[in-house]
Amino acid sequence: MSKINIICVTGTREKLQMAAMIASVAAATGDEVSIFLSMNAIPYFVKGHTEDAPVEGELGALMAKEKGVPSFKVLFQQAVELGDAKLLPCSMAMDIMKVTHDDFDAEIGPATGLTRFLSDAEGGQMLTF
Repeated sequence: MSKINIICVTGTREKLQMAAMIASVAAATGDEVSIFLSMNAIPYFVKGHTEDAPVEGELGALMAKEKGVPSFKVLFQQAVELGDAKLLPCSMAMDIMKVTHDDFDAEIGPATGLTRFLSDAEGGQMLTF
């Protein structure tokens, strides 16, 4: 079993989608997965947020139009439900945004500081999006 740690700071569809695909596949195959959500990634996990992530290029636009391509939110939810992945919001970003844990979707875990996340991630793979 591997340890996969993903730092998600982007707000663009392609990067969020790739992070979610990696998280869901790794979690489904038994890897320990932790996703640190910060900066521009956080708003997409606040309850009631309906705005689509902006695309960077042509593939992102095509992904949005294709039927059967699960969204990054669905993939992150599957990673949590099927593989016990952890979605951890950045405590500093939460303070800046003035949101609490109750403001997040149900699959979001406890607020975590970057120092704690990096300490817990020691010895595992680190990916940044």
